[in-house]
Amino acid sequence: MIKNTKALNLAEIKEILEKFPQLEENNAAANTLEYIKKFSKMKYEKAEALKDAIRGLNNEKLKEKHIAKIVDLMPEDAEDLRKIFIGEDFSLEMEEINSILEKLKVR
Repeated sequence: MIKNTKALNLAEIKEILEKFPQLEENNAAANTLEYIKKFSKMKYEKAEALKDAIRGLNNEKLKEKHIAKIVDLMPEDAEDLRKIFIGEDFSLEMEEINSILEKLKVR
C-alpha cells in the first residue's frame, strides 16, 4: 500500500539506492541505479543546492515535481523549460522563466 509520494530527482534516487543494503539481490533497484549513473547530470549536493535556489524564487506555480524535473533536465532555454509544463493548467510568464534559467546558469 502506498501511503504517500514524493517527487525526487535522479541525484536523490541515486543517493537512496546506493544506501540500499540488498541492492545486489534486487534486480529492479540495481537496474535503476545503473540507468541513473548513465543519465544523472549532477551530484546529490549540487542537486539539493539547485532545488533550494529554485524554491527560493517563491513561485507558487512551481511544485516539487516541477523542481525535480528542472534539476534532472537542466533546460538551457525558455523553449526547453516550457516543455516541462506541457499539460499543466498554467504557463510561466517570461519573467518567471528567466529567473529559473538564471538560477540554472549560476549552478
